[in-house]
Amino acid sequence: MKTNVKTGNIGEIKAAKYLKKKGYKILMTNVLYKWGEIDIVAKEKDGTLVFIEVKTLNKRGHKFNVRDEGMADLKPEDNLTFSKMKKLKKTCSFFANENPNLIRSLKGWRIDLISLTILDKNCLIRHYQNIEV
Repeated sequence: MKTNVKTGNIGEIKAAKYLKKKGYKILMTNVLYKWGEIDIVAKEKDGTLVFIEVKTLNKRGHKFNVRDEGMADLKPEDNLTFSKMKKLKKTCSFFANENPNLIRSLKGWRIDLISLTILDKNCLIRHYQNIEV
């Protein structure tokens, strides 16, 4: 398995655990369409459907040096580009239209971003709610 895929899978598992601790109910993971993917579909305690994009950066064991200038400041959320966000929004809208009964039974929907930076023994998690294009 490629390192970036493995890192992404680890990030999605950690994000799901984080969300459960915060009281979210995980409904689906890795919803795939030809044109895009939704990492996690969850329901918040207040009844809001939440589509979660997970971005993970593995800095475990990385020794920064002069050639890595700027790498130390790189955050996973920096990888969510405008075009990726636009595609994600389209994918979430398609999911919502494809599942009207689910949407009707809930209190609307939004898109969140969970950013994970994996360090040697720790994992820094940042949760951005209701991100926009």
